[in-house]
Amino acid sequence: MAARTSPSRRVGRVLLYVVMIAAAAGIMLPFAWMVISSLKLNNQVFTAPVQWIPDPVQWRNYIDIWVKADMVTWVRNTLVVSVAVTFLQVLTGSFAAYGFAKMRFPGRDVLFLLYIGTIAVPWQSYMIPQFQMLSSWGLNNTLWAIMLLQAFGAFGVFLMKQYYESIPDSLSEAARIDGLSEYGIWWRIIIPLSVPALASLTIITFVQTWNDYLGPLIYLRERPLWTIQLGLQSFIGEYNAEHALIMTGSVLSVLPIALIFLLGQRYFIQGIATTGVKG
Repeated sequence: MAARTSPSRRVGRVLLYVVMIAAAAGIMLPFAWMVISSLKLNNQVFTAPVQWIPDPVQWRNYIDIWVKADMVTWVRNTLVVSVAVTFLQVLTGSFAAYGFAKMRFPGRDVLFLLYIGTIAVPWQSYMIPQFQMLSSWGLNNTLWAIMLLQAFGAFGVFLMKQYYESIPDSLSEAARIDGLSEYGIWWRIIIPLSVPALASLTIITFVQTWNDYLGPLIYLRERPLWTIQLGLQSFIGEYNAEHALIMTGSVLSVLPIALIFLLGQRYFIQGIATTGVKG
């Protein structure tokens, strides 16, 4: 028979749930305000006190934003860049992580530490020479600049390496004995066993790229190349700002991220939970 829970433990559990519910409500409050503001008139967005129930409800904002702005172009550019960067980072990160986790070569650990150390270097410190390099290659003011800029990521290598170390080395050794190449081991054995970690890296990279503002701001000058984050800035004029449409665009920009996270939530949590657990 299961032991009966003590009253003090039950009280502690209730308090924990109350704290978690309060924290979740605090996190969701800005998103709720954003959705509500997207249904208001422009002069009602920043009224004090906050008007939580729009009156009247402006559903037309979700039509006007497609009419007044190049939302189709912005969403398409953002989607192209996000998918391309995510694919490249998952490909390069998983492949490099396999080399660091499952192969033996001189200086491996030192090279890995040096590469991971680049995470601590802020992008602003080498932003200008990187811009000059890409400009000399003729990639400035193109989507290729953003793709190449983020095609490699040390965090992805670190995440995948930690997960690969939880996969027994006996599988790789048995495959080598059977004559499988390192490429074959990575593709046919390691990758199928790493779906949770790959899903985690995919979600993290996609969200980061989708929300990126500084990179497109520096490299993309022409309006047909803008991403959605740059496009929302166009609603801010010299003397006024269309805050209601900005909130509407923000809601539309959050929807793909929320959908992807909901679809991959199980793999994301599993990948984060098992990363660093060695077999």
